[in-house]
Amino acid sequence: MKSKTVGKVISQKCLAPGIYDLEIETKIAAEAKAGQFVGVYTKDASTLLPRPISICGVSDDKKSLRLVYRVAGKGTGEFSGLKEGDDVTLLGVLGNGYDIEELKKIATSNGVLLLGGGIGVPPMLELAKELNAAGVKVISVMGYRDDKTFLLDEFKKYSDTYVASEDGSVGTKGNVLDAVKENGIAFDCICSCGPLPMLRAIKEFAGDKPAFISLEERMACGVGACLGCVVKTKEVDHHSHVNNARICTDGPVFAASEVEI
Repeated sequence: MKSKTVGKVISQKCLAPGIYDLEIETKIAAEAKAGQFVGVYTKDASTLLPRPISICGVSDDKKSLRLVYRVAGKGTGEFSGLKEGDDVTLLGVLGNGYDIEELKKIATSNGVLLLGGGIGVPPMLELAKELNAAGVKVISVMGYRDDKTFLLDEFKKYSDTYVASEDGSVGTKGNVLDAVKENGIAFDCICSCGPLPMLRAIKEFAGDKPAFISLEERMACGVGACLGCVVKTKEVDHHSHVNNARICTDGPVFAASEVEI
């Protein structure tokens, strides 16, 4: 159920240049799951629409959300100044996340391979946590630009963990698929989030094995009304009556085989 609510900042810290870790006490945390996101409103009265930010974590007591985001503009720049005790208005929870029960049925042998790139790393952490709690074997391969490997140590709590870096300063030099190949990692299915070129490569790499991708897209309304974030699919959307899906409501998580990217 989507609702607009006011949360309270518990803490915020900088994890890497331009990357911030924000924890917010909010009632909507009770409904949140891996792969979903929230809309965060700025204080600027001239800005009507919230900024979409993926959920990095849900507290064990289901009373707070963790958002790890990159400062990319005026809105997220404002969020980076939030301090303990500040109020923040949220819209959520939004979107459809990963289906843990379905993944549990698929991952009966080698486990679920999680692939995250850049700011697509944070949403993979809550997924690793939920899969681990469900008794599913998890292998995480996270990709970074350099040695600023934010959140990587936390993945080690829930999974076998590998890393790739573009400059070769840590782990495998290259991207996450280079690390998968270099380490001979076996898997039953893939879950991933990252930039579109990475997701395209993952879809091809998966072959006949199930792959689920979280599409990073600039979303406007976040509730499917504006049709500003669509992806071509095999199915006809009941809202627009054409072969597309709204990433913000039908996704952001899709079976890779069902979308054209």
